[in-house]
Amino acid sequence: TKWIFKNKKDESSSVIQNKATLVAVGYSQQEGIDYDETFAPVARIEAIRLFLAYAAHKDFTIFQMDIKATFLNGILKEEVYVGQPPSFVSKQYPDHVYDLDKALYGLKQAPPAWYDLLSQFLIDSGFQKGSIDITLFIKKKVLTPMVEQAKLKLDLVRKPVDHTDYQSMIG
Repeated sequence: TKWIFKNKKDESSSVIQNKATLVAVGYSQQEGIDYDETFAPVARIEAIRLFLAYAAHKDFTIFQMDIKATFLNGILKEEVYVGQPPSFVSKQYPDHVYDLDKALYGLKQAPPAWYDLLSQFLIDSGFQKGSIDITLFIKKKVLTPMVEQAKLKLDLVRKPVDHTDYQSMIG
């Protein structure tokens, strides 16, 4: 573990607050001993663009959420031990280590812990993981992003179709 110090500044670059964060030193972990894999779920830019374009076209409301706190509350699936920070070494037990109960920012186990928690919440809320991009969650599954109604009927009358709606969606 180590301390990260930052200074919060105002518009005139004057320090208005000192911040200190205790983080696990992820780069000192040894392969095969204290981690399984590095994990970073990131949506591809194409998926984000398609989602935003379709949501804007359909005038959907999009919600954004801040997940910083999840890094501090993620549940670890394995036991993780960290050494005492240099400024907080116990005089009575200098060789003791800490057993982490929750994921700690900077720990390699933190991203999968928060992703598992977020995924389970979204799935419980009726979302499904995308078939192409598993980091994109979809509330209502359709055959293609352009489908407006799940059931389509054959037009026996053959009335003319207005192409402007379709053309505006695909550019």
